[in-house]
Amino acid sequence: MRAALYLSAGNVVVDDVPDATLSQPTDAVVRVLRSCVCGSDLWSYRGVINRAERSRLGHEFMGVVEEVGDEVRTLHPGDLVVAPFKWSDNTCPACVDGIQSSCGNGGTFGAPGTDGGQGEAVRVPQADGTLVAVPGGLSGVDESLYAALLSTSDVMATGLHGAVMAGVTEGSAVAVIGDGAVGLCAVLGAKAILGADRVFLMSRHADRAAIGKAFGATDVIAERGDEGIAAVRERTHGLGVRHVVEAVGTPESWAMAVGMAREGGAIGAVGMPHTMPELPLFQPLIHHLSLNLGVAPVRRYLPDLISRIVEGTLDPGPVFDTTLPLDDVAQGYAAMASRESIKVMLT
Repeated sequence: MRAALYLSAGNVVVDDVPDATLSQPTDAVVRVLRSCVCGSDLWSYRGVINRAERSRLGHEFMGVVEEVGDEVRTLHPGDLVVAPFKWSDNTCPACVDGIQSSCGNGGTFGAPGTDGGQGEAVRVPQADGTLVAVPGGLSGVDESLYAALLSTSDVMATGLHGAVMAGVTEGSAVAVIGDGAVGLCAVLGAKAILGADRVFLMSRHADRAAIGKAFGATDVIAERGDEGIAAVRERTHGLGVRHVVEAVGTPESWAMAVGMAREGGAIGAVGMPHTMPELPLFQPLIHHLSLNLGVAPVRRYLPDLISRIVEGTLDPGPVFDTTLPLDDVAQGYAAMASRESIKVMLT
C-alpha cells in the first residue's frame, strides 16, 4: 500500500510500505477515506523536533472497516468509522475517568512501529475501545460530511476540550489564543456546544478570522503580546475574561493567556508545547488562576460530536481549506508550513 513518509526536515514523500494487517485479536484494519495534515506534524517538517527517517506520518483519519480480529465485538467490516488520534481500550481507570489519551494500553498513530493516518490503510489496535462508528454507515452518510467528520479525529475535539478545561458554560466570555484549526474549533465548541455568549479570537489573518466569525467569534483582535492583552481588557472594562483557551503552546501565547485572564479565571491549554515554554507561577498564584492542561481525550467527545454532525447541527468542516490526493501530501505540508493553508485534507 501507499503511505506518507518523513525523510528529513522539509522532505515528505509517498512510497510503498507493507500492507496494514491484523496483528492482535483486538485489532481492526481500516481503509482510509480521508486523512489530513496536523499542525503538530509541522514541528518535524520544520526541523524543530527530530523523527526517524522513513517514519510514518499522520494521526487523523476516517474510513471503512475492512477486517476485524477475533476478539473485536462492536465493529464489523463495512462500518464507516472515525479514529481518534490516540487509540485506547476505553476500559482502564484513565479511560473510565474520561482521559482516554492517557490509556495504559494506548498509543498514537504514526509513532514508531505503527501505521500512520496518511496512508491507504491503518491497523487500529484496541479497535473496540478506539473506533466510533458513524450512524447511517457508508451508504447513509453523504460524502459532503466527510470533512466535518474527519475534524473530530483531532482538531474539533481538541478545541472543544480546551474550552471545557477553561470552564466555558452558557453565557460565558472566552478568549481563544490561536487561529489555527484547533483555535477555530475552540471558538465553535465554545459557542455552539457550550453556549458562550462572547468569544474573543486572537487572529491577524483575514481568512482565519472569517472562519472564526462564521463559527461564532464576536470579537477578532489582531494585536499580540501586551497590546493583545490590553485590547481584551479594554473590551471587558479592564477585567479580562474568566475563560481562556490556549491553543498554540509557545511562551508568548502562555504569557498572553495569563495576562488576559481575570481574577479567579481559568486557562484551558491544548497547544502542544514543542518549544517547552517555562511557566512562571507567581502571576497565576497571585491572581487565583486555574491552569488546566491536557492532551485531548478525543474518544470521550467523539460520539456526541459525530451525532451533531450527522444531525446537521454542527459543521467544523470549513477548517479544511485545501483538499489534495495522498500522492500530493508534500504540497500539503508546504502549504501549511507557509501558512498558505489552514488545514489540508487528503483523499
